[in-house]
Amino acid sequence: MISRAAALAGACAALLLAGPAHAQKTVRAVMHSDLKVLDPIWTTANIVRNHGYMVWDTLFAMDDKLVAQPQMVDKWELSADRLTYSFTLRDGLKWHDGKPVTSEDCIASLSRWGVRDSTGSKLLSFVAGFEATAEKSFRIVLKEPYGLVIDSLAKPGGSTPLMMPKRIAETDPAKQIDEFIGSGPFIFKKDEWKPGDRTVYVRNPDYVPRAEPASGLAGGKVAKVDRVEWLAIPDHQTAVNALLAGEIDYIEAPPHDLKALLLADKNIRLEVLNKIGAQYVFRWNTVVPPFNNEKIRRAAMYAFDQKSFLEGVIGDDRYYRTCDAMFVCGTPLENSAGMDGLARGNFAKSKELLKEAGYDGTPLVMLHTTDIAVLTNAGPIAKDLLEKGGFKVEMVPLDFQAIVSRRLRKTLPADGGWNGFMTSWLSVDMMNPLTNSMLTASCDKANFGWPCDAEVERLRDAYARAPDLPARQKITAELQARAVQYGTHIHLGQYTLPTATRSDRISNVVVSPIPVFWGMEKK
Repeated sequence: MISRAAALAGACAALLLAGPAHAQKTVRAVMHSDLKVLDPIWTTANIVRNHGYMVWDTLFAMDDKLVAQPQMVDKWELSADRLTYSFTLRDGLKWHDGKPVTSEDCIASLSRWGVRDSTGSKLLSFVAGFEATAEKSFRIVLKEPYGLVIDSLAKPGGSTPLMMPKRIAETDPAKQIDEFIGSGPFIFKKDEWKPGDRTVYVRNPDYVPRAEPASGLAGGKVAKVDRVEWLAIPDHQTAVNALLAGEIDYIEAPPHDLKALLLADKNIRLEVLNKIGAQYVFRWNTVVPPFNNEKIRRAAMYAFDQKSFLEGVIGDDRYYRTCDAMFVCGTPLENSAGMDGLARGNFAKSKELLKEAGYDGTPLVMLHTTDIAVLTNAGPIAKDLLEKGGFKVEMVPLDFQAIVSRRLRKTLPADGGWNGFMTSWLSVDMMNPLTNSMLTASCDKANFGWPCDAEVERLRDAYARAPDLPARQKITAELQARAVQYGTHIHLGQYTLPTATRSDRISNVVVSPIPVFWGMEKK
């Protein structure tokens, strides 16, 4: 009888040999998840965001110091009354079909993004209108001064403001796009895309990079390889074996428990490219019982324990840190307001609150991601902590794309809905009240989970109007305290993951919070 490992290895070999002849410089990579959705505005899934950066480009981008820099924009200026931003696009910008990028394309792209994204929605609430002043120039006119316009346009995380042709950007925001024409450094080969098998990109020969060196997500996006293949190898051991055997070149996020195998090979480089890391979050559904009760949300906050959670999921303390800051430790907005005694495994307090709230013991339906390494252990450990705190938990194993679909349902768990799930977000997504989509509390307009709290939203608006960093820091502390009291979610510490590459083949990998393939060279 053929073992499962042998069968997977055979499947991997067949996958690598299948398809057209490879270009001379082809990077074969295994990403953290398979790509099954192609619209980077429609979903916040990290793998779709990664896909977005391959194909599309942005008006501004964050450099390695997390400072916004012009990207598609050549020059910009702000009027004396701080109400009008004027932008001129760089020369040479073309869509993959050869047509020029225009200001009308950018306006349509910002409008669609603003409907789907919490940062974009807040920005558009301050916008009086857009105006195309020339083919390559446009204006954003504000109702009142808003100091976060450029930072919003440079937003690097989930649902990035990527520029698309006008005809595509005018797609109903509630529907997915069906054309994938970008202006970025790589072209998506839809004819070779096979979910569960591979995703293929080829170098865009017409891309004109900026003159500056690559820095984070900013600077010159110089594609130095001809072809990039993302191979779907869901078994982590098989993927690691393929890297050790030289059948692939790159693994975005190998599990921590397999690092020893990689470190033993002198041709493998393990490097943390996302220096600011990521944040774990438990998200509950506030519109159905029991988490529609604030006291029960509070009980869960007491039941969770950051330290034991991170030890169980990550294990190696070189790659994690406990952190009471909703807006990420090590950033200008770090604070611990409202977190006293929470996420410390106070099971007695959790049980006490559940009793006071009248929790009837109905099991929580907790969605559990089975196909992403950083989440596969998170679900069982979260379940164990909640049960120690007095909850009953039914864990429902699903692949991530199934969770992306199911988490949009507001129905009762018995009717296909859900109560909670573990997830993680890049720290760059969580660093401030406008990009932190878990914080949005605008009821039906909020992200899945649908928290609804007028005070949280008032403080988010106050943050958006704050004139300087000290004012923002003061508001952010008030905001974290209120969000914790209401219970939008519970943050469970930070972690980093090293990326594994074949050092004998791959060099000059860009250090960035998001995996990118420009600048990368293959021997």
